[in-house]
Amino acid sequence: MKKIEYREQALKILPWVCGKCGRDFTGKKLRELTVHHKDHNFRNNPPDGSNWELLCIYCHDNEHSRSLDAEWLPTQDADAEKTPTATHTPFADLKNLLRKPGKHKGKDEAD
Repeated sequence: MKKIEYREQALKILPWVCGKCGRDFTGKKLRELTVHHKDHNFRNNPPDGSNWELLCIYCHDNEHSRSLDAEWLPTQDADAEKTPTATHTPFADLKNLLRKPGKHKGKDEAD
């Protein structure tokens, strides 16, 4: 089915409402309603419209942007593989430093 044919078919069998944001479209605004292929295969155009949903141009762009973004995002948890990069622990001796004077012997004090 050609692009124009499946759009016309989709407009005949589906309500003129964006499937994501729910906006209604009539008159001149109807041109902002696009046919989105649920399986992302523009050649899969069954006459019953089971692979189509009508989306406004904004939601349609968002839908395809999410697919493109997902291709670039890592599939594994990067945080799980991280090892500590800092070897210095500035607060390691903080408990001893905060004790009252006289009860603590620091490194510089004599035994």
